[in-house]
Amino acid sequence: MLKSDQILAGMHDLHPKMIDLSLDRLLILLEKLGNPQLNLPPVIHIAGTNGKGSTSAYIKAILQAHNKRVHAYTSPHLVRFHERINLATGAGTSGDISEDYLVETLEEVVRINDGAAITFFEMTTAAGFLAFSLIPADYLILEVGLGGRFDTTNVLDKSALSIITPISIDHVQFLGDKLTGIAFEKAGIIKQNCPVIIGPQQAEAFEVVEKVAHEKNAPITAYGVEFQAYEERGRLIYQHLTGLRDLPLPALQGAHQIQNASLAIAACESLLDDELDETLLATGLTQVKWPARFQKLDSNTLYELAGNDAEIWLDGGHNAAGGIALAQLLSTLQHKNPKPFYMLIGMMNSKQADEFLTPFAKFNPTAFCLNIENEPNSFSADEMQQMAQKVGIKALTATHFTEALAQIKAETTKPARILICGSLYQAGNVLSYIEQN
Repeated sequence: MLKSDQILAGMHDLHPKMIDLSLDRLLILLEKLGNPQLNLPPVIHIAGTNGKGSTSAYIKAILQAHNKRVHAYTSPHLVRFHERINLATGAGTSGDISEDYLVETLEEVVRINDGAAITFFEMTTAAGFLAFSLIPADYLILEVGLGGRFDTTNVLDKSALSIITPISIDHVQFLGDKLTGIAFEKAGIIKQNCPVIIGPQQAEAFEVVEKVAHEKNAPITAYGVEFQAYEERGRLIYQHLTGLRDLPLPALQGAHQIQNASLAIAACESLLDDELDETLLATGLTQVKWPARFQKLDSNTLYELAGNDAEIWLDGGHNAAGGIALAQLLSTLQHKNPKPFYMLIGMMNSKQADEFLTPFAKFNPTAFCLNIENEPNSFSADEMQQMAQKVGIKALTATHFTEALAQIKAETTKPARILICGSLYQAGNVLSYIEQN
């Protein structure tokens, strides 16, 4: 076990018995640390239900193509915690925080906190702010973990830009089950007089975000009003008030990625203004990398299990909107080249699994249901099987995704199309397995 993993494990023991929706604990810790949140590079703050990670990745790729130094804070991680704190290493380059620097930073936060009750995310966000404050950069991309108004990242007085990606129902145990209430929480990152970009929204969500922005005197750039994007003849067409940009399709697949990319373009137009170069913009779009977003795997180990002619895709989507987006991608693939379709599905028990699964029933798949390894708060394989059967999907159980792949190889005579999905934690386990094998 890495030393950083040992420290991170110990942080869970400090979790308060009662959770109150406030930022007071974190603000007290940050003050003891010298208020590193006041010494950050210009912040691009991103909240929303779907597309936060992809939008962050596009912005980072475009800014780095323009030789900008960019930090990024994202969650959850896929394989190791270090992914959450990505540090600029020079003009146009960055890398995950090193083990030594992470240990040094975590140890300082633990020492200053001195055993006080505090959540894991509050501690790790403090560590991220400390690391970001000590290394110069042009921008910090700051992704909200949960909600917005009381999220641990929301301790800033100002931001260079706020972005609200599409909002839908998720995390109902924390944010409620009303879209307007969730939108209000997400809009909580909007700062006084600081510009905000609003992604595609349902009308009731947009009205809430727009109202908050007006109350904060925050200039609005909204999808469908000031800009929009669509695919035409294999190109990304981005329209804004003064013209259009004819760009290559982004490296990440799907109609929803066109929208995510358009948010990033609008963001970079705001940040870079006349400095934005269309050739470098295209470079960023086509070179972006973001694992577990409809990622086609190329692991020889997995293909030996599933059959060398199989296709194996990995995605971390885990809510109703994510299921719809994935099903649209799958529909395109099945239309162009029909194949027997299998799902390997594991989900956290806080998710609405039936809503995620429903769009896939029309493809007549066979689902292998899994519990997520090392995640006690995941649905059991039996629970997943019951929910898949409830929405009309043939479902079996398996103890591990490798066992499911071997069963697929044994039962089909045709090359299979396989989607491993339902959770970023599940995706992380798959990527970790590939790395180790």
